[in-house]
Amino acid sequence: MSASENDQVLLTKHTRKEFRDRMERGELKACIIPVAATEQHLEHLSMEHDWRSVMHISLEVAKCLHPQVLVAPSMSIGISEHHMRHIGTLTALPGSWLGVLFDTIRSMHDAGFNNILVLNGHGGNVSPCLGIWGQFQQYLKINLHFFPYWDFLSKNIAEANLKTKRYPGHAQEFETAFALAVFPENVRHNAMQEQDDKEPLEATAEAGNAMIDSIVENTAKFVAGMIDGTNVAEIPEFHP
Repeated sequence: MSASENDQVLLTKHTRKEFRDRMERGELKACIIPVAATEQHLEHLSMEHDWRSVMHISLEVAKCLHPQVLVAPSMSIGISEHHMRHIGTLTALPGSWLGVLFDTIRSMHDAGFNNILVLNGHGGNVSPCLGIWGQFQQYLKINLHFFPYWDFLSKNIAEANLKTKRYPGHAQEFETAFALAVFPENVRHNAMQEQDDKEPLEATAEAGNAMIDSIVENTAKFVAGMIDGTNVAEIPEFHP
């Protein structure tokens, strides 16, 4: 995606007037909030991988559905306490992280969005989100969804392109193939050869491209369904 196309789908590139005008015209129908992490990815992948990958998917989906979808700022720090033995990893406690996420969702709802997808790029964020998601939905009463982006990867595409047949993994074949396809500068080939874990050596850019295409296509279909009313979140009943 070119810089000018990014400007059209990123909230942060809009002035307040530009955003207000688009919302008042009824042009904007859904918002994607990417969440990820900054953490170690073995010896061979850069620490920005989770953030970079989920942002790529979010932007490509918004481009497919332009002008109806906007991408909010990413939460690039996640819940990564289990990686803190590797210095340089950043982490947040679940409570504070979920508080910022809820405030981001609430802000986007206040801005006019009733269809919001929180698209996740880090495994450590999954359980905390699933544990509280029903409460978020009960409070806001909007079409609010949470999914890791790899949930939108077609199983047959994954199995046809992954030699290990495993995904998402952590800095393994799947994530390494993603990086080789979209941001190969983040892959340290010498380190990949030298480290004890050899699974990343199975990754190829061709496999990464095929899987990314599947993820973008299926995520775009899901968001389009949110907009047209065929994918509506079921809000849990409140039991006093």
